[in-house]
Amino acid sequence: MNGRTGTDGPRALALRALTRIDDDGGYANLVLGAELGRSDLDRRDRALVTALVNGTTRMRRACDHLVDRFVQRALQPEIRRILRLGAYQLVFLGVPPHAAVSATVGLAPRRASGLVNAVLRRVSEHPLDPEDPAAWPDEATRLSYPDWIVDRLTVDLGADEARRALDAMNVPAPATTRDDGYVQDDASQAVVDVVGAGHGELVVDLCAAPGGKATALAGVAGRVIALDRSAARTGLVAANAVTTGTTPRLAPAVADGRRPPLRPGCADAVLLDAPCSGLGSLRRRADARWRITEADIARLAAAQRELLDAAGDLVRPGGRLVYSVCTLTEAETAAVVTSFTSARPEFRAEPLGEPWRPVGSGGRLLPTAEGRDGMSCFRFRRA
Repeated sequence: MNGRTGTDGPRALALRALTRIDDDGGYANLVLGAELGRSDLDRRDRALVTALVNGTTRMRRACDHLVDRFVQRALQPEIRRILRLGAYQLVFLGVPPHAAVSATVGLAPRRASGLVNAVLRRVSEHPLDPEDPAAWPDEATRLSYPDWIVDRLTVDLGADEARRALDAMNVPAPATTRDDGYVQDDASQAVVDVVGAGHGELVVDLCAAPGGKATALAGVAGRVIALDRSAARTGLVAANAVTTGTTPRLAPAVADGRRPPLRPGCADAVLLDAPCSGLGSLRRRADARWRITEADIARLAAAQRELLDAAGDLVRPGGRLVYSVCTLTEAETAAVVTSFTSARPEFRAEPLGEPWRPVGSGGRLLPTAEGRDGMSCFRFRRA
């Protein structure tokens, strides 16, 4: 790996990105894209920057523990950030100690270079095995999640499945490309299959941006109306329709899914891929685990119930309604669905079949080490 430590080197660029994420609240994927867009790094160094930024952000709690064993005083945010970057290289990325330590020390201000050198050398001499729970104070620290996420998924999934899911979401997401060139996770493609759109049908995608599911549906349905409340995000749907060649059958529109400007009972099928906590797809957003809070779950569940009720109004008798979320919490899945079916008895749940694991009246896909995201899905038929 390249060991350059100057202002144009990969580690310097990674540190700039981490600073923007921490200090300015920037989203990791957007910050990383902007920094790489301005750089002239080669392919290998760009891959290193991506691994450093996403990995250090994802594993920051574990990196802090690795460092704090050898620090006896409070650290300035700038110095902690540099030490996290070094610890990530040493323990999780497998960079040889001489390269990781010297390159990272080169990023430190002169006043702190001795401290950074000493701490990282101690980390390299006393690493912890990321796979050994006994070496860490607790699972949340080892896996680098907030306590509440580990606790919540342990209750909702059981200890073993929660640990496997959390472990899988620390593995970088692979790219899965559809036949039309669109990059989309296998779990999202499985949701499209659940909708089962047919030739000549009208399908409404109630929260469509950025358009992955809407464009896939447009490839098989007669027409898809793709709604999103954000004009900018609706523009993404339109752009992706052009890219995938589905523009003739896809109609994007700016609208609040809670109050869709459509005739009741107009659709053969409605997909509500609702805004959620994203706790099944954390591998794709390195900083998401640090942004979402436990209090957000109740707020999101309330919005999901409102959206699902509005979605039901659009389904014709005999038509289908599919509710999906890329999360695994009970509050955003079974609890939302139970509330809906209690109030709308004309909707009957249907089994999903493979690859979905039956959960309540719907199905679940757990995150896997091979790269699939976690997803929960429910399909209903209107009487």
